[in-house]
Amino acid sequence: MKSVDFIIMKIALTCPASLPATQFGGILFLCVDIAKELAKLGHDITIYTTDMDFANNPKTFNKKLPRYEVINNFKIVRSHVWFSIGLFFVNPGMYFQMIKDRPDVIHSIGVRSFQSHIAALVAKKNKIPLVISDQGGLTTHPALKQSNPVRKFLYKIQQPIIQFIINNATKVSVANEYEKKIFSKLCNESKIIIVRNGINLDSLTTKTSNFKQKFNIDKQFILFLGRFDKVKGIDILLKALNLIKESSAMLNTKLVIMGADFGFESQMLRMIDELKIKHKVIVIKNPSRDDVIAGYKESKFLVLPSRWELSPLTPLEGFAFKKPVISTNSHGISHTIKDRVHGILVDSENHDSLADAIVELLSDDKKCEEFGLAGYRLIQDECNSKIMAENTLKIYQDIVNR
Repeated sequence: MKSVDFIIMKIALTCPASLPATQFGGILFLCVDIAKELAKLGHDITIYTTDMDFANNPKTFNKKLPRYEVINNFKIVRSHVWFSIGLFFVNPGMYFQMIKDRPDVIHSIGVRSFQSHIAALVAKKNKIPLVISDQGGLTTHPALKQSNPVRKFLYKIQQPIIQFIINNATKVSVANEYEKKIFSKLCNESKIIIVRNGINLDSLTTKTSNFKQKFNIDKQFILFLGRFDKVKGIDILLKALNLIKESSAMLNTKLVIMGADFGFESQMLRMIDELKIKHKVIVIKNPSRDDVIAGYKESKFLVLPSRWELSPLTPLEGFAFKKPVISTNSHGISHTIKDRVHGILVDSENHDSLADAIVELLSDDKKCEEFGLAGYRLIQDECNSKIMAENTLKIYQDIVNR
């Protein structure tokens, strides 16, 4: 038999959202980057997904988006969402598309999704090897405990479906040791393989030539980029800013907040008014990808005080521009950002420590440069999409060649 290394594979990726809905964030970019890198190697790649469109929310679906589209030599096959509950998007048409196409291997990203359930059903029916990745804190995300009673009930009845998906998976690809521990309680450890998240360095270019001029920013700025969601800790950041708004370190500095509304925007804007920090904050809603990249490029550093993250991509994108990151030591964050190596980690919920960290970096350009360079080396040597895709391909090849 010819070596599997020379076989062109027909690979199906599933994800709750894909291009152009970049506001969906993390797993969308991981899925697209795997598709892009493996298509470069000549493999036949298709992303099966919903018809989520680019919008300032997580639930705008557009029947007018192409059902079939080729981008960067990989295909996107969309089916319409009949209805959604939170981020659970029900698009049954995807099942029939995948059954008909009969891929060699299926990789589903986002285990709690309807799309992952479809992937497991297709894999079982057609006896296709299945790889799953979650990236969503399957049992540790704060929403699992803090949701309203109806949402908690829905999470509970979802558990048998999740276990079905895990049981039918040939391999589980996890981003770090933190996520490995989560899955170790749900399946045999022999199924689990660590593949570190990476970013596409070639895609970090922008048509926005002067970000500060475009958004009328007359001072240097520190950057928060992420969903307007309480879990991202925006309220903690605003409280920290309130403590230091009149300090000498903040005299010539503003905070730029960029993102799309995932339920926290109105409260965020109200806090900015109540704390009387409007003169220090610039909010950019629903930024284009070009504006996001330009924001990274022109910022002083990133501040991402999340209450929960598993393996965040935003710090890695900041590192590509040699920007240090201030974040928290919650959950999986320390597996991406090393404290006092790539930036500063503080305790979650502690706005006093966060304020101190912001002042520390604003007051020490040399430290900023050292942390930024360390982050840059990390993404060049380990956390880039080329290495991530190569390691993911090894998983596919091993299970198809059994």
